Amino acid sequence: MKVKTITLLCAFASAALPAFSIAQDKTPLELNRGVSMRKEVEHATSLAVASLAKMQKEDGSWGLPETPALTALPVLAYFMDPARDPDKDPIAPNIRKALEYIAGKAKEDGGIYVEGLGTYNTALCMLALHSSGDLAYRDIILKARRFITQQQQDFDKKGVADNAYDGGIGYGPGDRHTHSDMSNTHIALEALYYTKDLLADAPKPAEGEAELDWDAAIAFVERCQNLPETNKEEWASGDELNRGGFVYEPGDSKAGEVEVAGGKTALRSYGSMSYAGLLSFGYAEMDKDDQRVKAVKEWLGKNYSVEENPGMGTAGYFYYLNTMSKALAITGEKKFELVDGKSVHWANDVAKKLLATQKPDGTWVNENSRWWENDPMLTTSFAVLALARVHENL
Repeated sequence: MKVKTITLLCAFASAALPAFSIAQDKTPLELNRGVSMRKEVEHATSLAVASLAKMQKEDGSWGLPETPALTALPVLAYFMDPARDPDKDPIAPNIRKALEYIAGKAKEDGGIYVEGLGTYNTALCMLALHSSGDLAYRDIILKARRFITQQQQDFDKKGVADNAYDGGIGYGPGDRHTHSDMSNTHIALEALYYTKDLLADAPKPAEGEAELDWDAAIAFVERCQNLPETNKEEWASGDELNRGGFVYEPGDSKAGEVEVAGGKTALRSYGSMSYAGLLSFGYAEMDKDDQRVKAVKEWLGKNYSVEENPGMGTAGYFYYLNTMSKALAITGEKKFELVDGKSVHWANDVAKKLLATQKPDGTWVNENSRWWENDPMLTTSFAVLALARVHENL
């Protein structure tokens, strides 16, 4: 028995976020170019998904056995592949096997993980199961939702945000990095947002359990933004280079520090986390005129790039393209306004870049090995997920 899959492309900008959407009229020439590019994207993703299938292990998994999220990513790529017609194409046997592998990693606490990275693994795995549209996984997903909500941090357990990490979500049980960060928080919010349709007739939470406190989550996200007007943390900088952008967690940027005017130093804002911030605001259905939303979009407009992860160079580049495509798709903006008033057709730019860098075997790979991006399975999955969002916005 199946339910209608909630595609990760569903631009809730068209309904829940009307203020995020803008109308873009296309000329006949632009329409023709869009059709042509969409066909190229479909060909590229079809090749990529076939290549991913060749990397699958006999037990149905991909990647490290202790990280089921690495199996979830190729599964998500399969379901989001624009070359696939979900109404005509049955789920491939190898993907069925992968879904069963993922379901088999569900724990008594509701998480879908092996030892560490509980949040990251659970969030991606529940999205993969949900994308199948199969009601057989409903209970596993609902338990996974409860697991995710229980990872929201409140260090004094009094509901008072007196710690910078309160409200956010970290890697979860079994990991030494237990405090909240932007990467885990935005992925958790994504998983909760896209699986909330299952709550309609779900049992009410048991005593002591609760749904995520979205206000607290966004308060944490706010504390990762270089915006002194709303972020009262001492490190938050309003300098021209960093204002509005995001760092990895309060007081720490994976892009390091940078000297700014007056001989001061600031934590460098960077691309992937800034798009993660924009996504978080989107999942919380914030208004486009909120100063936090406007500020991050301004930073992104100043630092727009499909050539690198701004502030990080090639590190995390495919993660960046995936996060960028998700964020810009969810805003409903086919053209993204830059700081000089000009606008770019971001989907076209991402498509051209990925089509030009795909290898003959259908894969992509990052020569920079940071965050496992020298693994073609990981980077190819990210590329397909990015192209899926691109396809709908060409």
